[in-house]
Amino acid sequence: MGTGDLTNGIEFECPLRSRPPVWLCHVWIDMSSATETTDPTAVSDAAKIPMIAKVGFTAFIAVLVAYYWIEYEPTNFVYFCDIALFLTLAAVGTEKPLLASLAAVGIVLSQVLWQVDFVGQLLGLPVTGMTDYMFNPEISLFGRGLSFFHFWLPILLIGLVLRLGYDRRAFWGWTSIAWVAILVSYFLLPEAGATLQSANQPHNVNYVFGMSSDSPQTLMPSWAWLSLLLVGLPALVYLPTHGLLWFAWSFRNNAIDNNGIENNPTPT
Repeated sequence: MGTGDLTNGIEFECPLRSRPPVWLCHVWIDMSSATETTDPTAVSDAAKIPMIAKVGFTAFIAVLVAYYWIEYEPTNFVYFCDIALFLTLAAVGTEKPLLASLAAVGIVLSQVLWQVDFVGQLLGLPVTGMTDYMFNPEISLFGRGLSFFHFWLPILLIGLVLRLGYDRRAFWGWTSIAWVAILVSYFLLPEAGATLQSANQPHNVNYVFGMSSDSPQTLMPSWAWLSLLLVGLPALVYLPTHGLLWFAWSFRNNAIDNNGIENNPTPT
């Protein structure tokens, strides 16, 4: 075929004037194809989250951070749900599956419990009491409206995982984040029942001193409760969530493949 070569039905002209070894032309063809072809995954990723959604979510986070910073102090952002909120912001902006997966593993189950309690409160049948503050008239309606993100965030995260993909590294990634947040909450932040500088100062963050904010739990030594959180949350909460999200993502991929629709590669 002269100085050209036919690869996948396309003729390429070898750029070297003298007759080179055939393998060298193949190398040049492969390199040219790699540099000129746009990654199909990157193209499809670019349109996965509309720009208006990115701008809107970013604006919401900006308002929430400003309000919480003044009203509750920066230590409020050590809560798991707030960490997950920032990860979600990063996921929406970058469309990275790992970021969405980290947040989803960390808070989907706990926030589902928040949803159940909130609906129970509306029906006069509270489950845990964790959403009592949402019905406290002493808290501004604006502040309670911002806190309603606890209800819709898990729904958003599940949607993001199904849209962007689930990254299996999320389990150990979030577990590491949670361990750091737990240790910071235990050793550096006020305990349950502590004397506070202001009424809204966060204390007993992430329930590291028990389930009540009024006083530490007395069922076991505090170090035992801390150890229970460090071991129990990954084993009983994060791992099952990891399994469910991985199953949901795999099921979605299989359904798409069975319908003959091209799909992005599964994240690592």
